[in-house]
Amino acid sequence: MTTQHSDPARERMTILGDLDAASFVPWIRRHAAKLGLSHAISHASTDRIEMEVEGSEDLIDMMEMGCSLGPINVWVETIERRPISSKTA
Repeated sequence: MTTQHSDPARERMTILGDLDAASFVPWIRRHAAKLGLSHAISHASTDRIEMEVEGSEDLIDMMEMGCSLGPINVWVETIERRPISSKTA
């Protein structure tokens, strides 16, 4: 059995809505860890959370779905995703 390994995808994910950052940020961290995604949250407020995630495209899709359904005390209106170039030079 041969498997191909490609470079992991890197994306900036912006979550917008009525967010309880105090509970949602730890939830996001746990969810990303369960999926095996590298992540870094750069902004968290009551209406916007910004983070970078890195991993397989399928797992990033799962992260988006999880966040959109996320804990009961948040209301996610939209999730914007933008690729981050992995090439530096």
